[in-house]
Amino acid sequence: MPDIARVERLEVRVGGLSRSQLLSKLNSRGILVNGHAETLLKDVDFDDQAARPVVVTERTVAELGLDCGATLPQIFEVARQQGLLLCPMDTGPYLRMALNEQVTSSDSVMSSGRAPDGALTVASEALSRDDDYPKGFYLRVVDGQAWLRGYRCDDEHTWSPDDRFIFQLPPLPA
Repeated sequence: MPDIARVERLEVRVGGLSRSQLLSKLNSRGILVNGHAETLLKDVDFDDQAARPVVVTERTVAELGLDCGATLPQIFEVARQQGLLLCPMDTGPYLRMALNEQVTSSDSVMSSGRAPDGALTVASEALSRDDDYPKGFYLRVVDGQAWLRGYRCDDEHTWSPDDRFIFQLPPLPA
């Protein structure tokens, strides 16, 4: 496996743009979105959110202690037990714009029923319990092109131990 740049600790300014401003900014930076991401971006969660700092970190499923893989509910529960938080849903687009060092995927397959090579899945609470509605975002670079992609899965889907997730770190005590 190639040496992959990790997100150890990154503060991202999330929110502060209207939905149209956000879409325009993604477009002006050449960031591509898939249909699932477009669906998520139409949600009211992206309406007039105040700008705020979100500090994120990366963990693989195995680093959470789930060496055989796990479902999203299991991954999220173990992460919470370890003091990690889910990211606000609107973190994905802002993180995509802030993350300039993501390694290009070694394959260009866009959808295969598993997390794609090199993908960083943003851990967030689903906006809908409907399995046909996208659950969240993942970030990927394919052939040098940055993508913000939405994904769908049900609560039974098992994620690989190598799959990479972005979690929010709790605020530091004052």
